[in-house]
Amino acid sequence: MKQIPNFFTLLNLLLGCFAIVFILQPGETIVTLDDQGAAQVFLPERIWWGALCIYAAAVVDFLDGFLARMLKASSEMGKQLDSLSDVVSFGVAPGCILYQLLRMGFAQEEGGLDTSLLYLFPAFIYSGAVAWRLAKFNISTAQTYSFLGVPSPATGLLIASFPLIIFYQYFGLQQWFINPYVLYAVIAVLSYLLVCNRRFLAIKFRDFSFQNNVLKYGLLALGLVLAAAFKWLAVPLIFVAYLLASVFSKEEKIATQESTNANTDITV
Repeated sequence: MKQIPNFFTLLNLLLGCFAIVFILQPGETIVTLDDQGAAQVFLPERIWWGALCIYAAAVVDFLDGFLARMLKASSEMGKQLDSLSDVVSFGVAPGCILYQLLRMGFAQEEGGLDTSLLYLFPAFIYSGAVAWRLAKFNISTAQTYSFLGVPSPATGLLIASFPLIIFYQYFGLQQWFINPYVLYAVIAVLSYLLVCNRRFLAIKFRDFSFQNNVLKYGLLALGLVLAAAFKWLAVPLIFVAYLLASVFSKEEKIATQESTNANTDITV
């Protein structure tokens, strides 16, 4: 019974592997101009299947932690295995999405098919930042109710939304998600947010009172409204709302006290 959470963690890793296979076999990508001269991007099904695998991995990632707490089966091995799986599902797989979107963006330009790989490899700076952030998490003693750096599942799901937004052609915004300069900016901002030492909100509850969880309940409610209104385009909006909620969160003070207590215990 105690190994059940670890099997779910491995399923997370396998879904990440499936995502990479789908993402790196996209087939042909067609970019046309409509009557107004706007780019219309048509993605084959494989890459957005990869994006859906990343979302499935996030569900499994939640379940393995839930089962570990329910079965009282938390272990050091489970902690390490969880981080290794997250590197694949929320680091490497989204990095592959960024790689492919950069490739598609440059392919629109004259001579774009001959674009040097040096222009595409920055996609994996993001993957390195995820690995760094998870390693830092594993040696930290005070990241229970808040995180140092944005959690990797959040950034992974954000990037996984890009192919789905493109596929469904929401509000004619698809061309922005294959614009190389926009993607470079996304890579730089997300990589910084992953490795920085700022505190970000963890959607975990010490209790379920409204008074102590106003931001968390508000964020969940806003997420449902945005998802109903904007479908996959809601994911970037929810991510921005999460960043703003973290600015107003009081968890940083609590986390500082946790860290102080942990250091005191070590000294004693």
